[in-house]
Amino acid sequence: MSAPSGGPALSELLHAAVTAIGGTERPGQAAMADAVADAVTGGTHLLVQAGTGTGKSLGYLVPALARGERVVVATATLALQRQLVERDLPRTVEALEPLLRRRPEFATLKGRSNYLCLHRLHEGVPQEEEEGLFDPFEAAQSAGGASSRLGKDLLRLRDWSGDTESGDRDALSPGVSDRAWSQVSVSSRECLGAAKCAYGEDCFAEAARERARVAEVIVTNHALLAIDAMEGAPVLPEHEVLIVDEAHELVSRVTGAATGELTPGGVHRAVRRSARLVEEKAADAVQTAAETFERLMELALPGRLEEIPEDLGYALASLRDAARSVITELGGGRDRSPQDEDAVRKQAMAAMEHVHEVAERILEGSESDVIWCERHDRYGASLRIAPLRVAELLREKLFTERSVVLTSATLKLGGDFNGVGASLGLDPEGRAGEGAPEWRGLDVGSPFDYRRQGILYVAQHLSPPGREGSRADMLDELAELVEAAGGRTLGLFSSMRAARAAAEELRERLDIPLLLQGEETLGELIRTFAEDPRTCLFGTLSLWQGVDVPGPNCQLVVMDRVPFPRPDDPLMGARQKAVEEAGGNGFMAVAATHAALLMAQGAGRLVRSAEDRGVVAVLDPRLARARYGSFLRASMPDFWYTTDRNQVRRSLAAIDAAAEAAAAS
Repeated sequence: MSAPSGGPALSELLHAAVTAIGGTERPGQAAMADAVADAVTGGTHLLVQAGTGTGKSLGYLVPALARGERVVVATATLALQRQLVERDLPRTVEALEPLLRRRPEFATLKGRSNYLCLHRLHEGVPQEEEEGLFDPFEAAQSAGGASSRLGKDLLRLRDWSGDTESGDRDALSPGVSDRAWSQVSVSSRECLGAAKCAYGEDCFAEAARERARVAEVIVTNHALLAIDAMEGAPVLPEHEVLIVDEAHELVSRVTGAATGELTPGGVHRAVRRSARLVEEKAADAVQTAAETFERLMELALPGRLEEIPEDLGYALASLRDAARSVITELGGGRDRSPQDEDAVRKQAMAAMEHVHEVAERILEGSESDVIWCERHDRYGASLRIAPLRVAELLREKLFTERSVVLTSATLKLGGDFNGVGASLGLDPEGRAGEGAPEWRGLDVGSPFDYRRQGILYVAQHLSPPGREGSRADMLDELAELVEAAGGRTLGLFSSMRAARAAAEELRERLDIPLLLQGEETLGELIRTFAEDPRTCLFGTLSLWQGVDVPGPNCQLVVMDRVPFPRPDDPLMGARQKAVEEAGGNGFMAVAATHAALLMAQGAGRLVRSAEDRGVVAVLDPRLARARYGSFLRASMPDFWYTTDRNQVRRSLAAIDAAAEAAAAS
């Protein structure tokens, strides 16, 4: 292994770190560390696929720390952030300090709204948000005046504020609702700034920024990385190396951060915040514009708007202009106390600036934007705008000024890295144009013997899934597989409706405990599933990527169908159409790539340790019959492949019997 300039060999550093973590060096880990070191030293970029169990966090942390430059590590999930800052980094730094003859400092940094705001906590929220802290119905049921759930959460937060050192929402366990947290947090726009705030010296967000400013390693999330890329002013400290873990999530997280939304409720909240702070004429104008927008949204049909209807365009223009007038007045200032009134004004300004900016962005919508209307049973209608692609943004903002390492267990789709690379703005590997970012892909494999440990079964005898209606033959197949496995099943469904229908059917047919996403918190469901070997867990998207249950409790992973995007998804549809208009295969570039990524992640739930055995069953015959099936299968772990239903039932029964015997011994 290569050696950092003037320092100990990378192999020595990796061995020390692995020993400190309490493990052993794993296949692929050294190759990954070498490749990361080469990319950082050469100022190039690396996409590295590292399977579950590779120990990829040390594979990138050790060479990055050895380099001695500032490193930002961006992750998608709270679980990995905690693993890095609570386990991997402390032990790695401790182990490497004698060898490096320095002690690298590390810190966590997130967006401001992730931290408790002491000003909001102690001085209160804008007047219109105070309603609902105490539920009069609940109060009537109790002589003591029982508080609502929101009120109870706020009391917990007030108590927690005196104990927490970080003020980080993710450090609060159990957590609180989004509504409760919004009462005690502010966005960067709403913040008064440390110099003006009475609590500035004790501000949790400012303390986190200061720790990050002096740290060598900064752990953050994809959302803040996206904001840093899009904002004119940098949010993250300058850094020479960027490592994106769980990189398969990056494009969707950046798209989410770049998506603007207007809802009637959000517009009315902005109006209420500002109405008493501006002249009556401006307040009346923005109120009228908000009411007009609300009436039109009540009638709007869901779907993409390739052109803005005339009446909606007029309403948005009125809303934009009225919001601009309010912003001008709010910025002009009035006689007011320096603390409380400033905070209310700043929050009103932030809300109205959001309305103005999104309305203007929609009115100016270009070919690079997608605009659509959504309807939600609970939240009503919304108008949204998102970039058609984020590849150009990522290419310009991520890959020009630093070395970037992107890693995940699923980056190689259909046999190569080019699909993921294209979504990130990278030219095909080895064919980068002049001035384009130089990169390479590396698959360091997995420590698991997938062909020996798992079976990929495709039920090609079933009828293909349609857009509507239940699939009786699929439910029969599912029941037989679950019964053969003796429970131990993670059911991954393409929609909550499908998951719910399957759960209801199997609860009637089988005497096996069955958990359904939405009936309890996700963490509690996964904990119960991991503790009871006879239990099944059914759900949708978050389960495809968020379950880590090694051992005999998860020996059957079922996918009800190939998870293509919904045909009526406006953003995915627009992206597919754009590829086709450019002469490409829109279905393969967008829909099939989306499905391949999810199926690779879903299949990865099965084998989480060297002792795991089991079956991934796909109850969609298209995976075996369709031309794109080979692309999807090549994106999944290299399990032994079969379409023999009887063989699979025998295998599941044998795996179940072995697990029972092991538990009894």
